[in-house]
Amino acid sequence: MDLHIGRRLTSAEISSLLSEARSRTLLLMSALSDEDLRLQHDKLMSPIVWDLGHIGHFEEVWLVENLANGSTGSEGLRGIYNPFENPRAQRDELPLPSRSECHRYLEAVRGRVLERLASTDLGADDPMLCDSFVYRMVLQHEYQHNETMLQTVQLKHGEAYAAPGRIEPPVVDDEAPAPGNMVRFPGGVVVHGTDDRSVAYDNERPGHEVTLAPFWIDVHPATNGEYLDFLEDDGYERRELWSDVGWAWKDEANLIAPAYWLRQGDGWHERRMDRTASLQSERPVCHICYWEAEAYAAWAGKRLPTEPEWEAAASWDPKTGAKRLYPWGDEPPSGTRANLDVMLFQATVVGTFGQGVSPIGCWGMMGDVWEWTSTDFRAYPGYETFPYPEYSEVFFGNEYKVLRGGAWATRFGAIRNTFRNWDYPIRRQIFSGVRCARDD
Repeated sequence: MDLHIGRRLTSAEISSLLSEARSRTLLLMSALSDEDLRLQHDKLMSPIVWDLGHIGHFEEVWLVENLANGSTGSEGLRGIYNPFENPRAQRDELPLPSRSECHRYLEAVRGRVLERLASTDLGADDPMLCDSFVYRMVLQHEYQHNETMLQTVQLKHGEAYAAPGRIEPPVVDDEAPAPGNMVRFPGGVVVHGTDDRSVAYDNERPGHEVTLAPFWIDVHPATNGEYLDFLEDDGYERRELWSDVGWAWKDEANLIAPAYWLRQGDGWHERRMDRTASLQSERPVCHICYWEAEAYAAWAGKRLPTEPEWEAAASWDPKTGAKRLYPWGDEPPSGTRANLDVMLFQATVVGTFGQGVSPIGCWGMMGDVWEWTSTDFRAYPGYETFPYPEYSEVFFGNEYKVLRGGAWATRFGAIRNTFRNWDYPIRRQIFSGVRCARDD
């Protein structure tokens, strides 16, 4: 998928991208029963039909109403689909629509969007239309809700989710380094963030220089096998490996292994969406919280990378002093470069994507699992809210930790080297893993 970052989209390109996004959303939800769409499978997540309706409502507000009246705020979000007035834990109490009602609403909104698009001057001197930002924002919103809905599917019980359109993973690259290897970043002045205004969110801007000391970083994210070694070395029982807050949360939540690991007989199994299988040692460990990632890194004699370190390892070429949009270069993601875009429905064995290696030699920095960093989610120097504070600004502070790199459930159009994800350090429903670093 190519969003043609940095330039204005044509109306035909916008229409095609909107259509593709909706087709994928409906495909992913086609395998769910009406009951599963309406149930709240966990208080952490919305009923999936709420996500579907919210996708349409967000699109209606930004691509119809706000374009009509020149608004650049989120005040139009209203009713049951206003996420700020209806917390996730309470959304099962709302008057939710049926599947068919939701589909009719989505179709009606899309018709109005395309009608408005036909009469919109895409070259107007309007910050929302500049380089088609508002259309890309709405597209990314739908892509991101695809991943959110798949987190809910992972949480659900009962009837198995028969993943539609599942494809087989490519084979491991013969040239891949073994798990556990590290590569060195030489340090120096790098550009952190971006000045792009076509696709980047406000929290990714502005691009600014930071000075990094030399450091080492893992070639691959930590694997199930490496994490199992930590577990079997009493990693969950060794107080010295955990921070005070992490240890308290581990005890309160009774953490003994990553989420969805199941002890069966003499071995560990893992539930991935609709399948439970023996733990595969060379896949990245997934569904661990920040505190588990931090303890694992301490056990390994390493630490979590800072956010600037992670971005530099993924994007910065020390030989040329240039920054890449993606680890492999500026070309858009594809199925040969990274495990993104959902359809494998699982993380792949590390070392699978030799075409996706970063400038310093890190593999898999995009796709498979989100990677925790040690950095709190805060504004960059010179940050300016755009177009509404509820996306980024209201979350800045020390409550959230930044994750980088995307996961297998992340759509191609919703990830880049500068993209910042964030969540509470206790969260495990996200497709999260860990890549460690250490000082030079």
